[in-house]
Amino acid sequence: MTKTLVLAAAAASMFTVAGAQAADLPAAPEPVDYVRVCDAYGAGYFYIPGTETCLRVQGGMRVELRFRDFADDGNSEWGTREGNGTTTRARAYVRFDSRTQTEYGLLRTFVDLWFTQDSGSDNPGVTLKNGFVQFGGFTFGRIGNGFFDFYTGDAWGSILDQGFSDHKTTVFAYTYGFGNGFSASASIEDATFSRGELKNSADADVYGGHKLPDFVANLRVDQGWGSAQVMGALHQVYGDSTVNDSEIGYAIGAGVTFNVPMIAPGDSVSFQASYSKGAVAYVSSNLDVDGVIKNGTDVDAATAWGIGGGFTHHWTPTVSSALTASYASLDAYGSEYDVDQIGVQGNLVWSPVSGFLMGVELEYLNEDYDSNSTIADDDDLVGMFRVQRTF
Repeated sequence: MTKTLVLAAAAASMFTVAGAQAADLPAAPEPVDYVRVCDAYGAGYFYIPGTETCLRVQGGMRVELRFRDFADDGNSEWGTREGNGTTTRARAYVRFDSRTQTEYGLLRTFVDLWFTQDSGSDNPGVTLKNGFVQFGGFTFGRIGNGFFDFYTGDAWGSILDQGFSDHKTTVFAYTYGFGNGFSASASIEDATFSRGELKNSADADVYGGHKLPDFVANLRVDQGWGSAQVMGALHQVYGDSTVNDSEIGYAIGAGVTFNVPMIAPGDSVSFQASYSKGAVAYVSSNLDVDGVIKNGTDVDAATAWGIGGGFTHHWTPTVSSALTASYASLDAYGSEYDVDQIGVQGNLVWSPVSGFLMGVELEYLNEDYDSNSTIADDDDLVGMFRVQRTF
């Protein structure tokens, strides 16, 4: 009897301790707010937990082996013992795209960072390729191409530009959609990114400070057959204190891209033409003289025009090629800077799986200066092997 009572008392004591310990345990955690898929803007978006904002995170890696200018023995790369005939580039990409629907329309933030490591440098360069906020029809920030740019080439153009307006700039813009793929945009853009040079008699650049931004507008259509755009820009050619003169330059252009799936799925063909006075970068990024000083103090704006196009063809579902060709001509005061430029780029690409490619490209640029110019004509021929993975 005594043994039974002892055992009962021990059991009661154990239950009492267990009950006290259970009372001391923390409360059960709140249910986890799991990440939800957001399919409102396409694949890859998810809701940021606790918000109605959708986010997509993307990235990529590109590696290139580059063969520098080997067009002739007189070039500065292959043609000299000091030149770098071969170079390399490694570039990483990180992109964030956030979108939220509001009663005023879409609120979007997009950030595209490039980390580039070139031959001969121990520190990678960081570039903000794109970084902008969109609210309704407004766009504020840095974009890879201004609102004048439409067709920038079918090939890569990683070493030599493809001969069209193609520049990064900071914009304050508004786009109005008319429906059925038609839209119109008006943009105020940082003119320092579209400047060439203003030459004096000593061949010095005498551009003054940045006073007026560029004013850019376009009309655009995007439909199943392709897209097209007409565009215009105003640009101030502003001399420094030694010149004390300025002129308002301008540029106009039109381009069209046709989808041609009847040749092969994914194929396209594009054409573009443009003309400028005092704003030559809007014709071609390979032109760089906006004007020349005459009579010692007067700005004489240079004129330029260009035309070109390109074709992308898919030989098989995994093998494609692209070809771009362009012509541009610049006419400045006198003949020192008058030049005709011809550019051609072509590549062959293998994409065995989605998001991955390996390919080769050749790029050529010929600069033929006026016979009275002291600037020597030039041929640039470069090549590259590229491996790229994007996700």
